[in-house]
Amino acid sequence: MTKRISKRTRLRLMILGPIAFFIIGYCAFTLITTTINLYNLHKEEKALNEKLTNLKADAKSLKTEINKLQDKEYIARYARENYLYTKNGEYVIKLDDDGKKIKEVKANYDDAYLIYGCTIVIILIFLFIFKRHFKSKKKKR
Repeated sequence: MTKRISKRTRLRLMILGPIAFFIIGYCAFTLITTTINLYNLHKEEKALNEKLTNLKADAKSLKTEINKLQDKEYIARYARENYLYTKNGEYVIKLDDDGKKIKEVKANYDDAYLIYGCTIVIILIFLFIFKRHFKSKKKKR
């Protein structure tokens, strides 16, 4: 009960098979590159939104600082603290801060590894499906 494949069908498969494979590969490549670009744009949008929030907070603090600088007592105290300004008979003793701010260190992992890993998994799934498909064809012959 083996089916013979006609020459015409075999010729069609030889011509249309590589074309279909090329089209599928091109679509997969386009999908992956578009996904990577979209992910990078999303990450950039988050960073820019965070920067915008920080700039708005800075603008607000600068406006309050401008309002405070209208007061002469505040200006005198500011000059004493920051520029070591003193009145007659005063001494300046500067101490180091024991409570230094601890900077948060964020690990900058390249997220491309995640995308490349997903791409490899998708390719392996396609290869597994094609392998099973060709094995089932061999058994039918």
